[in-house]
Amino acid sequence: MSQPFRMVAFFFCLLLSAQWSVAQEGVHPQSSTYEWPDDSLVRRKLDQWQDLKFGMIIHWGLYAVPGIIESWSICSENWIERDSTIAYDDYKKWYWGLKKDFNPIRFDPEQWAAACKGAGMKYLVFTTKHHDGFCMFDTRQTDFSIAKGPFAGNPKADVARWVFDAFRKQGFMIGAYFSKPDWHSEYYWWPKYATPDRNYNYDIRKYTWRWQQFKQYTYNQLSELMHNYGQVDILWLDGGWVRPGNSVTAEVLSWGAPIPPAGQDIEMPRIARMAREAQPGLLMVDRTVHGPYENYQTPEQHVPAGQLDHPWESCMTLANNWGFVPNDRYKSTRKVIHTLIEIVAKGGSLLLGVGPKPDGTLPTEAVERLAEIGKWMNQNGAAIYGTRPVKDYKQDSLFFTQHKTNGHRYAILCIPEKGFVPATIHWKNNFPKAGSRMTLLQTGKTVKWSRKEDNIEVELPAGLLNSERPPALAFEFVATEQP
Repeated sequence: MSQPFRMVAFFFCLLLSAQWSVAQEGVHPQSSTYEWPDDSLVRRKLDQWQDLKFGMIIHWGLYAVPGIIESWSICSENWIERDSTIAYDDYKKWYWGLKKDFNPIRFDPEQWAAACKGAGMKYLVFTTKHHDGFCMFDTRQTDFSIAKGPFAGNPKADVARWVFDAFRKQGFMIGAYFSKPDWHSEYYWWPKYATPDRNYNYDIRKYTWRWQQFKQYTYNQLSELMHNYGQVDILWLDGGWVRPGNSVTAEVLSWGAPIPPAGQDIEMPRIARMAREAQPGLLMVDRTVHGPYENYQTPEQHVPAGQLDHPWESCMTLANNWGFVPNDRYKSTRKVIHTLIEIVAKGGSLLLGVGPKPDGTLPTEAVERLAEIGKWMNQNGAAIYGTRPVKDYKQDSLFFTQHKTNGHRYAILCIPEKGFVPATIHWKNNFPKAGSRMTLLQTGKTVKWSRKEDNIEVELPAGLLNSERPPALAFEFVATEQP
């Protein structure tokens, strides 16, 4: 591949990725359809997961090398933009060729885990393979892997193992992201034909052997992850267009890519049996394929309008992109904390996305944001962890949560970037018990409150009014009624 071509592709993809967070929001729409799991071990782990509230999803792969959008630039759909002077096949060859340039000699999973723990996060989802098919674990099924390129001789070449181990040591629940579609596999995108969209590119009814090979390939890779990498708590399956034909719904058709009439059944019941024999109680997250293998739902890059009556998380990026992009724009600490508060009050969890740099370290901006978030979480985490939603969960800039076991309720006031800390705050409903104590979590000190008919008034300490505005203030009290 010539150097001019590399430069054109690189700068064009930077432009593409800078626009991506808006374009990608519709990739995985969500509905209210949900089926509670029957397995008691799964139900128990699901309840444990719901206590955690705040996690990290890490996208890291070939796309980090030039700093472009993850995988999607090699997909040929009409919403994908590429330089019109570069032939599509040449572009794919350039992208696949990034394997020889991916040598993350500063790979530091301990840094990642420490930064995430410092932010107050409790669970991890790590991308073991994205749609481009490049594996971040030492699979025996293909040479298209971080462990088979220039990083092969490094003691940490089996990247997923080291990531999982580093986060386990920090007490995290461990999740493995895995893409069901695999655009590098000749059993999914057969080189005999063009690749017009995200789906397989041949008739699987005619070439049944080839599709059977793909199903076995997928099964084998998932078996490796389930058997060879220690305890895994979550199997987070992406690529919801890979699904049985009878599960195709109007929301799936709205994605913009046609769904093949034969469907894309990879025998999820067989995968689930294998996975849960190896990992009892495993949470399976077969995104948007509603049913027994979508144990919690995952609205992407947005927060639902109201509370949901089943387990869910919003997966959202800390910057504009899932993976590393140079000069990306990061959300403010205040914005992330306010989003977390809203999500938790609505009964969900926040899975925040960060992409490590091609050298294997986290971007400085990400580390700084995580540390700032951690300062607030360290003081106010009681209002977040282990809580469940209450009926009257919002009033203006106030959100309410309640601990699932001890009955303590929390009022959390989100403070805007431009504004002031009020001398008093007021709310209706969520009444404290008469004569009970109310505590400001930030200081651990009691605050004065009073009830006048249907209105609660809380007086804030004078010193707090003159201090730097925190992102939010959380108050703990015992309510007169349960949620």
